[in-house]
Amino acid sequence: MIDEINKTLEVLHNGGIILYPTDTVWGIGCDATNPEAVQKIYNLKKRNSSMGMIVLVNGDRMIHYIFKDIPEVAWQIMDLSENPTTLILDKPKNVAPNIIAEDNTLAVRIIKEPFCFKLLERFKKPIVSTSANISGEPTPLSFDQISETIKNQVDYCVDYNRSAKNSKPSTIIKISLDNQVKVIRQ
Repeated sequence: MIDEINKTLEVLHNGGIILYPTDTVWGIGCDATNPEAVQKIYNLKKRNSSMGMIVLVNGDRMIHYIFKDIPEVAWQIMDLSENPTTLILDKPKNVAPNIIAEDNTLAVRIIKEPFCFKLLERFKKPIVSTSANISGEPTPLSFDQISETIKNQVDYCVDYNRSAKNSKPSTIIKISLDNQVKVIRQ
């Protein structure tokens, strides 16, 4: 795993995009603070940049790096969630402007999966995570289901945990600063 993390870190530091396993489905990712790298993902996915994307973090410190104000209910949901849960929070900072949705929100998930956790620990910045498909196409649930188009257009395909099956996207919950909670995806 260490060799794969080192190879992946080199690509991220050089502004490249990666195809990598997460705690849910395989994701396309990059340095979430690099606008050029983020734009490469929008182009690859043929996705409208007004939609924003998810970023992965490895703990409280990195969440505080991205958000000044975090509602108490967000912490409660993170503590109580047994499955991967992505939160959409208001007023992000210290990330590429083109990763932020038009309503000034950003989706974030604390990762527990060992590869991603260690990658984030070493990278020390959030990483984009968006499903490994062209926008509008079905989300691949395993590495084998990812199209060759995607595999050939990323800068690096992580060679770790490719045989994992039965993954599914995370739950997504939007929490505003005034503590309004809305489930977007279960």
